[in-house]
Amino acid sequence: MSRAGKSFSRKVPAAQAALWTTGGPALTRLDIELTERCNNACIHCSVNLPAGDEDARRREMTAREIKDILAAAASLGCLAVRFTGGEPLLRDDFEEIYLAARKRGLRVRIFTNATLVTPRLAALFKTIPPLEEMEVSIYGMTVGSAAAATGNPVAFEAARRGIGLLLEHGIPFIVKGAVLPSTAGEMDEFEAWAGNLPGMQGKASYALLFDLRSRRDDGLKNDRIRKLRVGPKDYVRMASRWGEGYEAELRAFAARSAGPSGDRLFQCLSSTASVDAYGRFQVCLSLRHPDTVYDLKAGSLRDAVTVFLPKVRVRRAANPAYFERCGRCFLKQLCLQCPAKSWAEHGTLDTPVEYFCGITHAQAVSMGLLSEGETAWTVPDWPARLGRPAPPGNPQRRARSSGTARHGGEKQ
Repeated sequence: MSRAGKSFSRKVPAAQAALWTTGGPALTRLDIELTERCNNACIHCSVNLPAGDEDARRREMTAREIKDILAAAASLGCLAVRFTGGEPLLRDDFEEIYLAARKRGLRVRIFTNATLVTPRLAALFKTIPPLEEMEVSIYGMTVGSAAAATGNPVAFEAARRGIGLLLEHGIPFIVKGAVLPSTAGEMDEFEAWAGNLPGMQGKASYALLFDLRSRRDDGLKNDRIRKLRVGPKDYVRMASRWGEGYEAELRAFAARSAGPSGDRLFQCLSSTASVDAYGRFQVCLSLRHPDTVYDLKAGSLRDAVTVFLPKVRVRRAANPAYFERCGRCFLKQLCLQCPAKSWAEHGTLDTPVEYFCGITHAQAVSMGLLSEGETAWTVPDWPARLGRPAPPGNPQRRARSSGTARHGGEKQ
């Protein structure tokens, strides 16, 4: 693949690729938040800052700093990068950053609202494809519903213009929605429209379980986000729109993976990581707890990935409430409870989040894994309910005692 006669990839024999002969790459995917600024002001967003926030813009990584990170990521075996925001296309140097990633042979996924897609960018994506589908967030099927959701009166027309350019140039993309007061009545229309787009397979997805501000910087916005969240029973009802296959897949996953996790906090993929707009390395973009953040401007991506990240991932819970509930809960792998959720909701790494607990329990009741009013951390016969043989000993007691003995007095 080339542009102006220059190669954007290089083949190397597997025997000469040390990363693939010494246990695999240390990093396979990297999320990079190019900016927290956005030209929309979505009522449910946990990140967005105004497009004209000059203080944020001045603090953002330069293109040179981002390109250095991309080079370091590639040297660690990274295969793909996701550019997100805010709105990543808001940056004047987006094209330079994109080309740098592709020249490194990285697959690129772009999260965007499509309002800033230009003929030039669409032509670039056609000439030098990102190699992964773009993901376009669409919040509203009319001018009015989109304006109510995004706070941007021209969001609808601008997004449709951008999508038209992607279609015209044959750029693969999928669309996602959100169930908001102005869009909840448009779900059928949205699904029908999305289903006719070339890149869509199956039902369109929605944001339903909105996260609070990951910077913990706006209490009033958090209050508004809480009011937008659907309740547990409504969530189960909406999830049924994805068909019987969704619940069957969830049940199969539970049969394979569910079970108490003890005091273990991190259960996400070990070979992925993130970098925020200001050069701070994180387990994921939602987790901003100071103990889990590494400043790349004072160190290196290699040190962050190979030394800092493993130390973060082995951290254990210290909160007794976590041991009593999450550590003993056989539905933990089905639950969105994680250190990032605890951080956004409570400012800790290990405080149970009631909202996500309620969602998971409602799902379990719908799947027949729990009875109404039952709590998953008090179920002794959970293996039988999952169709699995019982493990030796008492996993609930073991989960509690191991956490208490090892980290009883630790503060987060």
